[in-house]
Amino acid sequence: MITVEEAKHIVLENTQDFGIEEIPFLEAVGRVLKEDIVADRDFPPFNRVAMDGIAINHRFFEHGVRDFKIEGIQAAGSPQQTLDNAANCYEVMTGAVLPNNTDTVIRYEDVDINTLVATITIDEIKEGQNIHTQGSDKSEGTILIKKNTIISAAEIGVLATVGKATVKVAKQPKVMIVSTGDELVDVNEYPLDHQIRRSNVYTLVSLLNDLKIPADTAHITDEKQILKEKIESYLKEYNVLLFSGAVSKGKFDFLPEVLDELSVEKLFHRVSQRPGKPFWFGISGALSINDTVITDKRLENKYQKNTIVFAFPGNPVSTFVNCLVYFYPWYKKSISVSSEEKTATLAKDITFKPNLSCFLQVKLTSENGQVYATPIQGNGSGDLASLVEVDGFIELPKTEEIEFKKGSVFPILTYRGF
Repeated sequence: MITVEEAKHIVLENTQDFGIEEIPFLEAVGRVLKEDIVADRDFPPFNRVAMDGIAINHRFFEHGVRDFKIEGIQAAGSPQQTLDNAANCYEVMTGAVLPNNTDTVIRYEDVDINTLVATITIDEIKEGQNIHTQGSDKSEGTILIKKNTIISAAEIGVLATVGKATVKVAKQPKVMIVSTGDELVDVNEYPLDHQIRRSNVYTLVSLLNDLKIPADTAHITDEKQILKEKIESYLKEYNVLLFSGAVSKGKFDFLPEVLDELSVEKLFHRVSQRPGKPFWFGISGALSINDTVITDKRLENKYQKNTIVFAFPGNPVSTFVNCLVYFYPWYKKSISVSSEEKTATLAKDITFKPNLSCFLQVKLTSENGQVYATPIQGNGSGDLASLVEVDGFIELPKTEEIEFKKGSVFPILTYRGF
């Protein structure tokens, strides 16, 4: 049995490159950008009027001129006009190009307009006011969005501005989520007294949806030969297999045996953690020499693509937390997105034994910029309903100590936006 730290290290040492695809920019929200987005011209691309009003040459105001004859109107979207007489003015609209031979904009609220004359009614104006100068945001050629950025609505606006109708993003892995067990029936079925509806597979689907990863699902009964046949076909078709159940020591927990028979390289089985001790992790399709997995990029074209296998214990809380602890960082590293470690302060003393790492369910609150974690007592790793009462998990380290004091700071895993 290995430690959580060792398990995390092994998982992160076996990330995958799924490639790059080009998609319509409006479909890119939540995806990971795989190209630098560069300004194709200055931002803004011209001296832009920032207020509806009049544009003048400031030096005439300095010399006491307050009445300016209106030569014309510069509308937004119209070609740039030129002020012929520097002592006159142009009416200008927000977003318009600043007319030639003007350098200052006075908003309509600070002028009176009588027929073709605009009279400035305030005593102070600044040269250059109310003008968004060309290139003041970004100059042509500047990187506006860096590669490996997660695309949000803000990035979509920038993509549109620079004319990126399609954009290169990290290709998502092809994932199959598999539940096992004769005791499980589907959501729309009424279970018999000895059955339950399957839920873990849909929890995993939702957790992957948060990462914008689509996933197929399947259910396999506790019959070894059927399990083997199905998994053999999935290994050929998918980048990632996520299992829920059949990895412990029960008489019908055939999964480790089947994976071994299918030459899936076991990298570890059993982690000193609660919940989720029986977690199994491995890789299929890699070469093995002296029990060392070979993933040399030069060999990619010669051998079949690796399939990563995450086999989580079947208890609902175990499946949930193991996906957050192991699959999430594995996926983010695979697509070159950094994972930021979050921490919280224990809001009360906790006693925990045995000597295992513990992922404890907590309710999170924020006070003066500090996040506090209050442990919520569940009814074990099978207590699915307890997950709706909490915001995440706090990770208590494997240690000989059994008391964790209020005020201590530990890593947290969240799924409600903290």
